[in-house]
Amino acid sequence: MSENETPDGAVEPPMHHLVVDACGLTCPLPILRAKKALAQLESGQVLKVLTTDRNAVKDFQAFSRQTGNTLLLQQAVGARVLHYLERR
Repeated sequence: MSENETPDGAVEPPMHHLVVDACGLTCPLPILRAKKALAQLESGQVLKVLTTDRNAVKDFQAFSRQTGNTLLLQQAVGARVLHYLERR
């Protein structure tokens, strides 16, 4: 069992320090909002981004690889996807 997994197999989201609601926005706006928010955080702090753009999952994976910020979890909740990024 991973550190974020509960006994029933569900994944417990990481604690976050800041939330960006990018629901209703399409690429590249969710990424741009996330980039701006990450600049406000200190190294090791976590940003939670809410999106509805169907391409956001791949966009945030690429963003994480390109910037070195760790993508801790992507979780679908209804029509939204929650992305948790740890600032490098």
